[in-house]
Amino acid sequence: MRVALIAGEPSGDVLGAGLMRALQVETGGNVVFTGIGGEQMTEEGLKSLFPIADLAVMGLVEVLPRAKALLRRIGQTAQFLLNDPPDIVVTIDSPGFTRRVAQKLMVRDFPLVHYVAPTVWAWRPGRARRLARLYDHLLAVLPFEPPYFEVVGLPTTFVGHPAVETLRAAREREAAAAAKGTDFRCRHGLAADSRLLAVMPGSRRGEVARLLPVFRDALLHLKAEGLQLQLLLPTVGTVAQMVREAAPSLPYPVIVLDRADERYAAMLAAEAALAASGTATLELGLAGTPTVLAYKVNPLTAAIVRRLIRIPYAGLVNILQKKLVMPEFLQQDCRADLIAPALKALLTDPAARQRQIEACAAVANQLGADEAFSPSHRAARTVLAVAAQHHRPLLSSPT
Repeated sequence: MRVALIAGEPSGDVLGAGLMRALQVETGGNVVFTGIGGEQMTEEGLKSLFPIADLAVMGLVEVLPRAKALLRRIGQTAQFLLNDPPDIVVTIDSPGFTRRVAQKLMVRDFPLVHYVAPTVWAWRPGRARRLARLYDHLLAVLPFEPPYFEVVGLPTTFVGHPAVETLRAAREREAAAAAKGTDFRCRHGLAADSRLLAVMPGSRRGEVARLLPVFRDALLHLKAEGLQLQLLLPTVGTVAQMVREAAPSLPYPVIVLDRADERYAAMLAAEAALAASGTATLELGLAGTPTVLAYKVNPLTAAIVRRLIRIPYAGLVNILQKKLVMPEFLQQDCRADLIAPALKALLTDPAARQRQIEACAAVANQLGADEAFSPSHRAARTVLAVAAQHHRPLLSSPT
């Protein structure tokens, strides 16, 4: 069986790698992968059509200088799939890229599944109907999403959020390492009493360029108040070099971690975190690490989005809990003098820490942590079922 997976950014690369592993298990290894992915999907056996970094752009205005290159990649991807059709195609998140690829695949001989529903509950609800015209099935990672798409005729399955299993596996690895005396602190020569702060300025170059200077200034505030910290910078391959080059400008000792297993180990080891809004803040929440989130984009992009947005929060933890669990500092509030006090509270106030930890534990259950099958395996079984419906002579539905 040939499965094509199309991921457009590092968070999608994580989802794709988990899905690949689950498909291998569910088919007994009788599956071959093609498509586009990053370092984690490559480790699972994917030879990417081109580097995933070519697609890592965020923002309405920010994409304009690279529009021509992105359009070329969209055409290249669609032609690749049409020239050598797989049994099924799974596009993963990155709606700006994957939707345009799907539009070029309207006439095809294979089913098309999308993994991670667009946030129609937050803005532009009309996207649900447009998606229904493009795809055969949708895999949702949030429990309240399926009705938004089923009402317009798109079959949708809630599979759970793969970050649940990612953090569970990381926790198990670290527990095993601790039993051998090789836990995160030992591996990196960190004293037992050193205070670890995770700093995660994003997975795109534009995010790092905008947020890291603000994060640095917030850390300068903390240092001026006498807090002694060791910084951990979990990052991804698309921006790892950029982060390494910027690390010496930070006011504390820094360890940069770009291997996936060490990134998650750092999240678990950290006492608190300062992170760009996105998948990382959900992962930190599932790790039980109290977090302050921040974000800003080009002012014109922000002005356009502000007119469209329909929810009061940016972070998934806050959205799922319907309250401000993680402090948010967005756009004009993304300032060091505002961020620093919130971060200090999470480092010094046990009650504030505990409130956030308890709320995040509830989020884990909302996202499928208490289910018998992992999110990736539920996603894999759904993909196989969709493929079986389309290729009845070739495939049987998974048991």
